[in-house]
Amino acid sequence: MMFADPTTRLSCAARGLALLALTGLAGCQTMYYGAMEKFGVEKRDILVKRVDKAREAQQEAKEQFASALDKFIAVTGYKGGDLEAQYNTLKSEYDDSVARAEAVHSRIDAVKDVADSLFTEWNEELGKYTDPGLKRASAQQMKATQASYKKLITAMDTAEKKIPPVLNAFQDRVLFLKHNLNASAIASLKDQKMSVEKDISALIGDMNKSIAEADKFIDSMSKSE
Repeated sequence: MMFADPTTRLSCAARGLALLALTGLAGCQTMYYGAMEKFGVEKRDILVKRVDKAREAQQEAKEQFASALDKFIAVTGYKGGDLEAQYNTLKSEYDDSVARAEAVHSRIDAVKDVADSLFTEWNEELGKYTDPGLKRASAQQMKATQASYKKLITAMDTAEKKIPPVLNAFQDRVLFLKHNLNASAIASLKDQKMSVEKDISALIGDMNKSIAEADKFIDSMSKSE
């Protein structure tokens, strides 16, 4: 399901505020959420949008790591040619993988920030109800949303934790080629192909689970509206 970007409803000044918030300056977040609410965009809307963005970032990272694996396997099958080109190929894939990993981290942090703010506000507002029935219903909905969110963020964190070891292993091999740019060095990577493939495949598997949880969370939030 696609959601309209809330920033399309903002004036130029408010767009600037939104951009400032996306830089991760925690002190500006409260101001940002307040400005968004004035334009009719609630924290739950922002949460759904950010989960969608995090899902997109993970999808792009998953595709990048799959591409990096393909290139690594191709290099280990080296049968002659430009050695520097082989190195440049892996270095480019590594750099792209780092960029995708940073995007995933940033998007997950953004999800956590708005979720913390949403649940804090929601819990505080429960104390303002005068109707016991409505208060109970709202509390039940909050509990269900928190449970769904916990499954989502656990899946996201699990997948993200597997990224650094993969990047470190990839970096080691790129550095090794940089200082040992010869056919025998490339041939030596063949023995490591299975290990690299196993690690990246496990990462992609966890990313798929996280993406699936994001789909479920977005669907559940849209149904509860």
